[in-house]
Amino acid sequence: MPYTALDHPESIPTVFVEAWNARDPDTLAMLFEEDADFVNVVGLWWHDREAIRRAHAYGLTRIFGDSTATLGRVKLRMLSADIAVVHARMHLEGQTPGEGVERPHRRMTIFSFVVHRTAHGWRCVSAQNTDVVPGMETNIVAEDGKLRAADYRR
Repeated sequence: MPYTALDHPESIPTVFVEAWNARDPDTLAMLFEEDADFVNVVGLWWHDREAIRRAHAYGLTRIFGDSTATLGRVKLRMLSADIAVVHARMHLEGQTPGEGVERPHRRMTIFSFVVHRTAHGWRCVSAQNTDVVPGMETNIVAEDGKLRAADYRR
């Protein structure tokens, strides 16, 4: 599959989605610097490109093998001529149900990418993926250790 060129900071989330939908963890990992960090939606923190590649290879096979990611709004904030923060809203459908897990519904996330210009185009030094829980303000950990979203406005 041909991928979008990395000649603009906003290319990072575009190629991320292209690689995700192609089940291509190698291209996905190449978006990142060798010593990049990636924090996923449950707080797993990978500290280098190879760990990011391995985690996505596993996820794209076991958890997200039938999923489709779509890119929504992308917002760019240039910090200098060679450094930027890119926020991207993404939607995910078709996540694989796990053993004893009900069929997951469509998810919405916001990615935060810190990127910089290199001789080979823009690359990511840090990314964080955050699930969006509509109508909620925070998370609560109950006595049983289970996490649930909460809204304090009521």
